[in-house]
Amino acid sequence: MKKILAIGEALIDFLANDVGFSVKDVKSFSPKVGGAPCNVCGAVSKLGVPSGMITMLGMDQFGDKIIEYLKENNVSTEYLYRTNEASTSLAFVSKLYNGDSNYTFFRNPGADMLLEPDKIKKLWFRNTYALHFCSVDIGPFPMRESHLKAIEYAKENDAIISFDPNIRLMLWKSEISLKNAIQQFIPLCHILKISSDELEFITGCKDIKDALPLLFQGTVELVIYTKAKDGAEAYTRLHSASVEGIKVSNVVDTTGAGDGFIGSFLAQLAKKRMSLSEIRNLDSRALYKLLDYSNRFCAKSITREGAIASYPKEDEMI
Repeated sequence: MKKILAIGEALIDFLANDVGFSVKDVKSFSPKVGGAPCNVCGAVSKLGVPSGMITMLGMDQFGDKIIEYLKENNVSTEYLYRTNEASTSLAFVSKLYNGDSNYTFFRNPGADMLLEPDKIKKLWFRNTYALHFCSVDIGPFPMRESHLKAIEYAKENDAIISFDPNIRLMLWKSEISLKNAIQQFIPLCHILKISSDELEFITGCKDIKDALPLLFQGTVELVIYTKAKDGAEAYTRLHSASVEGIKVSNVVDTTGAGDGFIGSFLAQLAKKRMSLSEIRNLDSRALYKLLDYSNRFCAKSITREGAIASYPKEDEMI
């Protein structure tokens, strides 16, 4: 089976042990391996599809921790570099009573930001089904050019390109710089995953149907629209489908749920060996089945703590 690669940030999330406080008022944190592309790799591997993470880590114990964790979860580290020029990125995260997350990042710069495009190797993509990326590492630093190089090589090898903006405003100098970066990269992908709380920022539209003409740019063939507890929708240029949210009474942790959704979606496509042409022609019934699986995957994950640790394995999805 072909592998799925992700490029971008792998970091340590320090998750607050208490709810209802901003980061500055939290008394204790628990360190967890995170980063949206990293989480996607974990979801893919849990479902039996080979995965690998393209990033750079610092020569520090946090970098050691990430490598150990990826190996424990069968995510390949052969595409990963280390550096003494910067430390592994860190994020401190707390949950407020209204459900919002409060973040503080330590990455000025983080090691992942410094990965240069000449480190990206064409041969990595010879047996690759898909390349996934997010927006955190497409800012004005070397990793942005590495994304462009990886996308170029992936497309040369007929790999599917998947993009989840996963907006983190506090990492950008301005909202317009983030919006411009996202709008530059959207036309380069084949599958775009966007959430309901990101739609208006990216497109200026409150309704997904009004936004679709703005999202189907360049090579985009499939738009996945996630709505948290309200379910999800999927659109090709010809067909669409939707699933309702699954009521979960024992929610423990929603960290990484969106990453689990797109990771499980890509894993399904890889198992079916679905070509870009086949993705382009997915009908409503096929789209519904794909959405339903990923919806159930996320419903299971939020009953457990963590991101990768919470994702169900293949035999739990029967």
